[in-house]
Amino acid sequence: MGKLNVNLCGIELDNPVIASSGTFGYGYEFAELYDINCLGTFSFKGTTKEPRFGNATPRIAEGPSGILNSIGLQNPGVEKVISEELPKLKKCFHKPVIANVGGFSMEEYVYTCKKLDKEEQVGWLEVNISCPNVHGGGMSFGMQCDAAYAITKAVKEATTKPVLIKLSPNVTDIVSIAKACEDAGADGISLINTLMGMRIDLKTRKPILANVFGGYSGAAVFPVALRLVYLVAHAVDIPVVGIGGVSSAENVLEMMMAGATAVQVGAANLLDPFVCRDIVRDLPAAMEKYGIDSLSDLSIKQGAK
Repeated sequence: MGKLNVNLCGIELDNPVIASSGTFGYGYEFAELYDINCLGTFSFKGTTKEPRFGNATPRIAEGPSGILNSIGLQNPGVEKVISEELPKLKKCFHKPVIANVGGFSMEEYVYTCKKLDKEEQVGWLEVNISCPNVHGGGMSFGMQCDAAYAITKAVKEATTKPVLIKLSPNVTDIVSIAKACEDAGADGISLINTLMGMRIDLKTRKPILANVFGGYSGAAVFPVALRLVYLVAHAVDIPVVGIGGVSSAENVLEMMMAGATAVQVGAANLLDPFVCRDIVRDLPAAMEKYGIDSLSDLSIKQGAK
């Protein structure tokens, strides 16, 4: 059997399959269905300094081969995540986990990251500067190089664990922003977050989402995500975690051939709660089919940069 293990920012993963933040809760919900330790790891639900109820409903709408969401970072706040969610997570998941962090100011990002950095099971901090569904924060920090640099630098100075910066595709030059994060000390880049979109109810003639716009994810965005992963992976010297429309072992291989070190599975979890388990199961056969002996050898260095 081919070698599935990869190294993400100095931490060894049994395989590159990671369940994406916002689609996998805190893990224990899925642990009722199967042993989630088969995953490389997962990124738990986006956490902010204070509790958030999230956006008004409706906040989910279907689209062609995808889904729009406008959840708005609903979470119980970092204190309760540490005191209530992580102890439950630890009972069912025995590997380092990715802590996804949101915020509305540099101070909030730093505060939340410092808190989670002290948690033993947290292996990486995934700093979300790309959420399109909140006002006055989130994506606004990931739209310009100087803001992305400042957030990255501040978090790195306050923490000890590897920092992944999660970037938005809703920009004109994602490569420059990724390079700014690398210059500020980021250990890796996660991309892409969701694309901005909307739907209109023909009967009411009004937007379906209460927030009007939402983040679009699902199979339809895979080619877009693959292109941006390729561009960024060829421009930076730090690991890239590929995200966007992944739903099969073949998609994982494509992402890794584009330059991703590991791959997150997001919206597909909402359609099939067993999809991550099945991708891990199917990877060896897919590797054999395409003559791949080791996933860690799928490097952009093999192709023209």
